This record gives sequence, structure tokens and C-alpha cells, in this order.
Amino acid sequence: MTEPVRLTRYARGGGCACKIPPGELEAMVAGLAPATGTAELLVGLAHGDDAAVVRLDERTGLVATADFFTPVVDDAYDWGRIAAANALSDVYAMGGTPLVALNLLCWPRDVLPMELAREVLRGGQDVAREAGCHLAGGHSVDDDGPKYGLAVTGVVRPEELITLEAGRPGQPLSLTKPLGVGVLNTRHKATGEVFAEAVASMSALNRDAARAAVAAGIRCGTDVTGFGLLGHASKLARASGLTVAIDAAWVPYLAGAREAVRDGYVSGGSRRNLEWVTPWTDFGAAGEEERLLLADAQTSGGLLVAGELPGAAVVGELLPRGEQLVVLR
Repeated sequence: MTEPVRLTRYARGGGCACKIPPGELEAMVAGLAPATGTAELLVGLAHGDDAAVVRLDERTGLVATADFFTPVVDDAYDWGRIAAANALSDVYAMGGTPLVALNLLCWPRDVLPMELAREVLRGGQDVAREAGCHLAGGHSVDDDGPKYGLAVTGVVRPEELITLEAGRPGQPLSLTKPLGVGVLNTRHKATGEVFAEAVASMSALNRDAARAAVAAGIRCGTDVTGFGLLGHASKLARASGLTVAIDAAWVPYLAGAREAVRDGYVSGGSRRNLEWVTPWTDFGAAGEEERLLLADAQTSGGLLVAGELPGAAVVGELLPRGEQLVVLR
């Protein structure tokens, strides 16, 4: 019998852990002036929000984003679902609704069978269908390694926009998905062990959480992906001119995450995240294990919002700006 293809063997990194490190990314785009258009730009490059937004009229903003990455799991269909949910999350994180998406596919056609590529696209299609978002065509490239994601366009009411800069002192911080998919995916890549709970978390849409946030009047937030909880929290703190206090004991984790860290299954991306946030983070009594988990590069993680949501874990609060951007307690 032919052994199943292990897609993660064809990727140097996996999922959002393959992102360009945040410090290098900030340096790369520093000083780049955005191209100007005729529509009013509501959200652009200034703070590194999850998507760009332009105003169409007084009641409608157009949300545009793109996200793709290397295989995070070996199952082609599951990878397609995860990548699609991750791309759609950028629209949800802005308080918007995705309307139409395009496939972005890179495939080593002389190395991997096209039947697997079809399974990837089928997974993306099924998640887009669940989201009520059209998935119509896209673009493909014959490449050295497999990569997949979506370019997504959505809409948002300008008064309901969720951004990084809208935080206020005293607001609680809620996290809508547990952490730990990064270390579990790293273990999966090394051993082939499948973590069903992690796959379910990554492929779950942030739609309901976003709707609840908008209904609750929440206007500050982001999703937690490749820069880890600490990285995304520090971006929120910087944009809002505040300090983020995280109660480390309140942060939820997937089963097996702590064991994966102890066994050394930590990606290079997660270690770079920790290195990046260290200069402006007060780690308190948190040891290396806790720090690595809080910096763990997530793929299709949950929303981190300034406010309380039903079923979400309250993991901290926003404080007036102190000496540090992030404080663990």
C-alpha cells in the first residue's frame, strides 16, 4: 500500500509560524507611504491591523485582506479548512462580514499529486460555504513548496469597526480560543501524531465571536495568529497607547500543549516572537515554559477583544500606559 503523503514534510515552517518575524516585518514596511486612492481609507498600514478598510458610503466600509501559508497538518482537506478559516478571520477581527474570496494556491506539481491540491481546495470551499462567503476562482502558481490561503473581501459598518487603537483603560481582555496549536502542530510535524482538538480549533470560524463582539459594542481587538498572544497584545497596547496586563493563570490551553513545550516542540517562529516582545514585557514570575506558550505562534487562533464575551476567557485588562507594553501577573 502507498503510504499517505505527509504534507508538513514539504514545509520549512508550518501555518502562521512561517510568517516573516514581526521585528523584521516592521522594519521592512517602515516609511512606506500607502498608495492613495479615491475612497477614504479608514484602516491602513499605521498599526498593522488585520485588514484594510475603505469607506464606500456612510453606512458601508469595504474590508480587504489576504492570508496564505505552508501546510500546518498533513491532511490536505483539513489544511484547506484551516487556511480558509484563518483568512476569513481577518475580516471577522475587524467586525466585518466576508462576502467573496479568491483561492491563492502554490503547488509543486511535479512532486505532489494534483488530487491532493483538489482536496486542499475542497476544504477551503467547505469552510467558505459555512461562512456564507462566495469562493470564486483565484490564482495558482507552480512552486517549490505547497502554500494555500484566500484573498477575502467583506463589508463592515464604519461605526462597528474593531481596531487595534480603540482600547480604553479599565477594559477587560477576552480570548475566544485556547492557545497551544503552535506547539501541537510542531509535534505533529515531527512525529505524525494527530491532535483532533487542535484541528477543530483551527478550522472553527471566528464568525460567532465577532458577531457577539459587535453586538456588545466592542471596538478594540484583533485575532491571535503568528505573533502569538504576547505579540498581538503588544501591538494592541502600542496602537491604543496603553499597557496590556495578562493574568497568565487565566489563559486557556489545548490539552497536550504544556507537554509539547516540555518535550521541546517549539517552532523557531515562536522563539522569535518571544525574543521580539522581551524588551517591552514584564514577565513577572512566569518561567520559560509559560513565556514560550504565551508567545506560541498560533494558526487560525481566536479573537482577543477589549470587553467580555459569553463563553470567552477573560485573560487580563487594559491599563494606562506604564513602563512596559505588556505585564504578566
